[in-house]
Amino acid sequence: MAKLRVHSDRVEVHLTAAEKSLSLRADDLVVQRDDIRSATITDDPWIWIRGIRRRGTEIPLVVAVGVWKYHGGSDFVIVKGKRQAVVLELADGEFARIILSTNHAAELIDRLRLTPLDEPGGPAAS
Repeated sequence: MAKLRVHSDRVEVHLTAAEKSLSLRADDLVVQRDDIRSATITDDPWIWIRGIRRRGTEIPLVVAVGVWKYHGGSDFVIVKGKRQAVVLELADGEFARIILSTNHAAELIDRLRLTPLDEPGGPAAS
C-alpha cells in the first residue's frame, strides 16, 4: 500500500514497486498543500472513479491503479477492494483528483487540517 507523508508544504504519495508497475508510472506523487481544495473520506471509493482508464490496471471492485482520463483532465487512482479511501480534489497540477485507499483516512484528514506553527492563527499564535 502506498505510504503517505504529510509535510508543511506538500503531501508525498510513495508508491510501492507493485503500484508503480500496475500504474505504469516510474515516479511517486507530490502534491503541494496549497493545491489541495478539499479532502473527503469515502467508504465506497469506486463511485468516485470517473472517466476511462488511460494508463494502469483495473479489475472492477478488486483493484484500480493508474490514471483515469475524463473530459476535464486526469485523476490518479489507487483503490483496493472495499477499503476506505481519501479523495483529494486538487486546484492545479498533473491531476484534478487523487483517490487513495488507506487504512489511515481519518488520520490523514486530521494531518491535512493542521495549520503550521509559524502561520497566523496557528497553535503558536495568541
